[in-house]
Parts: sequence; C-alpha cells; structure tokens
Amino acid sequence: MSDFSSALFPRFAARQIESALEDTPVIMVVGPRQAGKSTLVRRYSGPDRPYFTLDDETLLSSARSDPSGFVRDMGRAVIDEIQRAPELLPSLKMAVDEGRSPGRFILTGSADLLTLPTVSESLAGRMEIVPLLPLSQAEVRGERPGFLKRILAGLPPKCSSPIVGRDLVRVVLSGGYPEMLRREPKRRRPWARDYVESLFVRDVREIAGVERRDLLLPLFRLLALQSGQIPNFTRWGGEIGLDDKTTRKYVSVFERLFLLHRLPSWHSNRTSRLVKSAKLHLVDSGIQASLTGVTEETVEADRSRFGPLLETFAVSEILKQASWEENIAGLFHFRDKDQDEVDLVLETDGGQLAGIEIKASATVTPRDFRGLEKLDRSSSRPMALGIVLYDGARVLPFGDRRFAVPVSAIWDPALP
Repeated sequence: MSDFSSALFPRFAARQIESALEDTPVIMVVGPRQAGKSTLVRRYSGPDRPYFTLDDETLLSSARSDPSGFVRDMGRAVIDEIQRAPELLPSLKMAVDEGRSPGRFILTGSADLLTLPTVSESLAGRMEIVPLLPLSQAEVRGERPGFLKRILAGLPPKCSSPIVGRDLVRVVLSGGYPEMLRREPKRRRPWARDYVESLFVRDVREIAGVERRDLLLPLFRLLALQSGQIPNFTRWGGEIGLDDKTTRKYVSVFERLFLLHRLPSWHSNRTSRLVKSAKLHLVDSGIQASLTGVTEETVEADRSRFGPLLETFAVSEILKQASWEENIAGLFHFRDKDQDEVDLVLETDGGQLAGIEIKASATVTPRDFRGLEKLDRSSSRPMALGIVLYDGARVLPFGDRRFAVPVSAIWDPALP
C-alpha cells in the first residue's frame, strides 16, 4: 500500500485563501471532516499565526467557558473546527473590529455554521468562505483542469489521457477522501461506515437536536441509494419509521455536515413546464459505493449499479472545480414535465449556460441530447455548449455545439 496523504497533493483552493489573506480579516475554510482542511490551513500557521484545534478537549473547554479570554491578546491565529465552539464568534468579531487587519483569523468548519443567524450577523462583511471538498481527480494528478473554462467558452473539452471501462469504475468507486484513496478496496467500506457513524455520534449533537440518532445511518444509507434523485421525504422517511418533518430535519443535518449537496432546479420565465424541485447528491462517490455495497465485481455483474455512482462522481468533480472559478453563479439540474432532463446546468454571472448529461455507457446516440435541446430552447440565449459525458475515449461531434465527451475530460489540464 502506498503512502497517501492529502499533504502530497496541491489544493487548488489555496489560491483563494492566499488572495483573501491580502484583504479579508477572516477566512473560513469549510467542508467535511477528513477532506484535508487541517492539513491545508496549517500551511499558514507559524510563530506569528499559532494553530489551535478545538478537537483538543482542553482548548475546547476553555473556548466555551471563557470565549473572550480565549481570544484576548490573540494577534493572528488559525482556529480549527470552529463549529465546536460557536460561542467564540462574537469575540472574534470584537477582535476584528478592534484591529481590522487582513488575514487576522483563519478558521475551519466541518459543519455549515452559516445557517446560524449569529454567524452571519457576527462576521458579515468580515469573512470570506472557502469551500474544501475531498480531493478532486485534478488535484490527485497535480494539474489544474481546463474543463469548465473550455465548455463555458463554447469550446469542446479535450481528453489527452482517456480512462475507460474498469479503470473508470475504479476511479469512481475510490471517491476523493484521502483515507479512502490510500486503502485497498476491501478496506474502504469499514472506514466509510466508521467515518459516517463517528460524525453522527460526535458532530451531530453539536449542531442539531436529534432525537433518533439510531436512525441517522439507516436514513443516510437510503439517501445513498437515491443519490441524484428528487427527494420524496414522506416515502423515504416512512421506510424507516420517520415522518416527513423529521426526515427533512435529518436531511438538513446531513447537508450541514457536507455529506449531501442540494442541486437546485434551473428554470426560466420562458416556460412553465419545468420541474422546480431540487435534487440531492451525496458529495462523495466513494462513500456512496461503500454504503450501498457497490464494488468492481458488482458493477461487472450489473452495470446499472454504476450509473448513480457515476452521476454523483461527475457532479462532485464539477462542483469542486466550480468552487475555484470566479464567474460561475450556480450549478443546477433541468427537468421538464415530460421527464426530459439534464443532469447538470452551469450558469455564469453573465447568464451564459452549459449543459452536461452523464451517461454510464460506451455508446451515445442523438436521443441522449434530447434534454439538452429542450434546455437550449428554454433559455433566452443559446447555450455555450451541450455535452454528454460517457465511458468512451474520444470527443465526438453530434451537431452544432453538441459533443459526446469522455468522463476523464473533466480533469484534463488543457486550457482554452
């Protein structure tokens, strides 16, 4: 087994942190536990910016019992896992207001504190948020990708080193958590289960009141089976004995822990025949595969089990890349009342669109572009590009601004 650590790989979010250090008092790096936040922010610690982790129970106790004293006399600091002591935030605000210098505090959070009114009130105008999800394939390979820039410029993606078939399955099942990537496949499932259970035991109680913690893992496993679907909270909760309201509450907990991503629907005033419900995606395909029992062998026996995993994987890869780009306003999905859909819609600040359909097959037909054509007609301006990602090795044209594109083009370093 190779020595694998997230410290060995570039994190492209570092560029955003370094820019924010020049003009913003507080930088908060947010993302799931074990994604590499601590490794990243410790690069910016040193004698003039000491590092504190609130996973240290003594430090945590001090921060909770005397937040003002904990922050008093801090010049600059890195504070890891700030969600464990949100009581610190008003004191951090006071310290910033007394000495408003750039790069004063670097914080990390493994839970989304922005849902708390006190956070937005305390640090509004003083803080920049930097998302950090598990490793992307581009980071694993060490080259910044050009995929999003190309498609939003209307240029077909390039694929200089295609990965197909079982090799692609292997990449998707591995996901992006450093600990998953360094393990042999048969050892990933125990780690994933222990990882999720530890979050539900330790972190959930600090961010939400949950009466039935014993049902969190069964519900999350159910969501893993339904990743990429429009949620039916009543039906999903009913399968494990939860009502609609409680199911929604627990799903929001998973979102706050960065285990789930909510993909809103794209809609237009030009048509009323669009479904406006969001989709839910697990953030990591490796966790999804581990919790649903999908392996290379099960995919070989039943290819249909690969489709949902590939969609989770591709959406997550593009979500990571979008967090590094400055002009992307949002990621969406598209579905109309005829059930024609596009798995992923990218929209820039200027209103430019690109559509991406994801297909776990080595063949593409004109019918696979049907949802993309409807999306194009629903937009007030022509899409920059419509592509179908597939398990193939070549970029192939399918008409004006339409291409079949290998999945592995997502992390190709070619720039426009």
